[in-house]
Amino acid sequence: MSLVCAVVQGMLNKGMPDFAAPVERLIDELKHLPGIGQKTAQRLAFHLLRLAPEDALALADAIRDAKEKIRECSVCGNITDADPCLYCTGASRSKRTICVVEEPHNIMAIEKTRMYSGMYHVLGGSLAPLQGRGPDQLKIKQLIERLKGGSVEEIIMATNPTAEGEATAVYLSKLLKPLGVRVTRIGVGIPVGADLEYADEITMMKAMEGRRDL
Repeated sequence: MSLVCAVVQGMLNKGMPDFAAPVERLIDELKHLPGIGQKTAQRLAFHLLRLAPEDALALADAIRDAKEKIRECSVCGNITDADPCLYCTGASRSKRTICVVEEPHNIMAIEKTRMYSGMYHVLGGSLAPLQGRGPDQLKIKQLIERLKGGSVEEIIMATNPTAEGEATAVYLSKLLKPLGVRVTRIGVGIPVGADLEYADEITMMKAMEGRRDL
């Protein structure tokens, strides 16, 4: 056995880490991000280490600032630094329509069309019984509360066109229709299995224009 092989084998036998402890910790934390595996986490970690200290610390400060200041809007559930959020307090926003989405980032896909000026309601996910996510885990009761004033005329179901999103839209339709409100579903333009986050302006516009009664 060569000297190099012997050294490597000795390191393996001793269970020595691949990187210094702070780097290992950074890699482990980065792996918690969605879609980030071991290799990508390593590349990101070493990219951050190559940054100028002020740039790396600026990123850390931005993360800390967002975690400390961002909260959920008490009305619609959107993420915001002011409660209620800008959509709920906007003078030009119509209170006659509420567009229901799964997650806060879905709102931006709809806003890009520049054709919707109503309210929003963020459910916080979709119905997924196998993952332990039922009606009680979503902001459904809060949505029903918002209908009590009688000013809402239409609920637009803009949940993702996945099996879970469709099931959520149908469930909410059956729940809300007896309350005397019109319930519609975004129409053509969004392929089944896609996520609203990746829809372009034209696709999203066609989906909003083609919404239908449930």
